[in-house]
Amino acid sequence: MHFTINGERHEADPDIRASLLDVLREHLQLTGTKKGCDHGQCGACTVLVNGRRINSCLTLAVMHQDDEIVTIEGLGSPDDLHPLQAAFVAHDGFQCGYCTPGQICSAVGMMDEAKKGWPSHVSDDLSGDVVLEDGEIAERMSGNLCRCSAYPNIRDAIRQVWEGAK
Repeated sequence: MHFTINGERHEADPDIRASLLDVLREHLQLTGTKKGCDHGQCGACTVLVNGRRINSCLTLAVMHQDDEIVTIEGLGSPDDLHPLQAAFVAHDGFQCGYCTPGQICSAVGMMDEAKKGWPSHVSDDLSGDVVLEDGEIAERMSGNLCRCSAYPNIRDAIRQVWEGAK
């Protein structure tokens, strides 16, 4: 199988039944994406596929051979952090750090959805600009769980980047 991950072409020969998460971690050694519950309930394995956030544990790798996949490794590096990575550091939004890669990938996808004007379940206005207030951010990030309960810090980091991007 062949994949485009973080702008680079990769080849792997996993079992045809392998999840995208297992191929990323076990076959391509891209271990930034974490395996949490392995049931799509915690969001630790969130990656971006063609710009959309997905739980990589719930999809087969073979389904994504021609897709553009972005993992936490593709968003930034220790010397050149993505703005959300920098904001998570500044606001102490990472706590134990296990959920952080999924949280950051999900936040990148979520902000892109908001920029496009896509409403969420709690959006008051279904046709206007999205306002990322606390409730809106909480709803849009509800697929990503943080066992350390750093939610206020994560929300502050997201809001900082969102408001800086305006």
